[in-house]
Amino acid sequence: MSPVTRYALTFPGTPGTQAPQDVVVVARTSATGPGGHPVYEDASGIVRAEISAAGEVRMLATGGHQSPHCPVHAEPLP
Repeated sequence: MSPVTRYALTFPGTPGTQAPQDVVVVARTSATGPGGHPVYEDASGIVRAEISAAGEVRMLATGGHQSPHCPVHAEPLP
């Protein structure tokens, strides 16, 4: 089976509001994360995540004061 090249990451909306969930599409990079799995990022390079073959997601900070939220779902894309 070939590796997944893109995922749609779904993040919860703002707590206490009726805001919709945010969906960000990330693409595989040549980098490997701290857990040894591929790193994926969005087109802006701001959202970065290490995603295992089992779909486990570890968000990676891209800035000094960033505390990234974990997505509620990672969906492989064709």
